[in-house]
Amino acid sequence: MAMDAHEIERMIKAALPDAAVEIKDLAGDGDHYAATVVSAAFKGKTRVQQHQMVYAALQGNMGGVLHALALTTSVPQD
Repeated sequence: MAMDAHEIERMIKAALPDAAVEIKDLAGDGDHYAATVVSAAFKGKTRVQQHQMVYAALQGNMGGVLHALALTTSVPQD
């Protein structure tokens, strides 16, 4: 069963409350998403660490009910 975009956003915001999150369904199938996540919590972290933070927020759903997620992360611009 696929994961809903709103659920993905909710889980990310639960772990990173300040995050600006944008989710796009890439294939229209509810299985392939792109997410852009901007959070001050990423400051000083490598891109890999930022992505790991987002994957941790998804609580093990990555690769299971969430088949594919193209992820872009960044810190807010001043």
